Amino acid sequence: MTNLAKYLDIQPEVKAALDAGRPVVALESTILSHGMPYPENLDFAARVEEVVRANGAVPATMAIIGGKLKVGLGKEDLAVMCEAHDVGKVSRRDVPVYIANGHTGATTVATTMLMAAMVGIRVFATGGIGGVHRGGEVTMDISADLQELAHTSVAVVCAGAKQILDIGRTLEYLETMGVPVLGMGTDEFPAFYCRRSGHKLDYACADPAEAAAILRAKWELGLEGGVLIANPIPEEYGLDFDKMEKVIEVALAAADAAGVHGKEITPFLLAKVKDLTGGESLASNIQLALNNAKVAAQIAAAM
Repeated sequence: MTNLAKYLDIQPEVKAALDAGRPVVALESTILSHGMPYPENLDFAARVEEVVRANGAVPATMAIIGGKLKVGLGKEDLAVMCEAHDVGKVSRRDVPVYIANGHTGATTVATTMLMAAMVGIRVFATGGIGGVHRGGEVTMDISADLQELAHTSVAVVCAGAKQILDIGRTLEYLETMGVPVLGMGTDEFPAFYCRRSGHKLDYACADPAEAAAILRAKWELGLEGGVLIANPIPEEYGLDFDKMEKVIEVALAAADAAGVHGKEITPFLLAKVKDLTGGESLASNIQLALNNAKVAAQIAAAM
């Protein structure tokens, strides 16, 4: 990594904050390019950065544009990611290909963590993490997000795992990999659109300051790897778990019928769920992501 600087393009505001030791929060771009429709995603991109600033941190939205690792995006770059013309979905394995070929791609949880760690950002806000897909014990369809959490020392604030996944197996995988999973004001792992999943957590944080203290202790002890901070969707925007299970079953059947698999499965399912809920799921997705940005900024400030 001796030549890392030639691949990085750090926005001046973000670089100044990092150099001064001020709190910075990483944000992903897959939620913009592959998780929300245009132009709602453009409005969200501005709002989520505003929330981070309002809670005492500098936002650093990540992307790969023209073969450069972009840490922090200006308005023009955000527009590129939201319009999503020829914008791929980039996980860890795809990074060298996109860099070498000068391509443009949206960063997943795994790639955003990777880039955050490269520049020293410790806290990252997303919507929901990837995980073990339903039927994953047969297909081995397991998100690279989980391996990144095992090895990369960044805290990820999320609304749990996307409900389209096998949440129980996702939590078992994280336990095997030694990843602490902390509930933010909850002792139950949230299920993205829903505040509860039926899966209990071992640790609940009372507030962002407690989460920050746990992160400090982990990394000062030399315990490498990430921490997952599960922050439930605000009560007023949460959806009914049983109702969403039925919707997801229909969406999964549609994916099977269409032969969708691999990295295309999650965008397909999220779009199908949005249609089946009449847009209600998109509204919830936006609110949970804004709430995660708020808590992430508060944790970064407390650190």
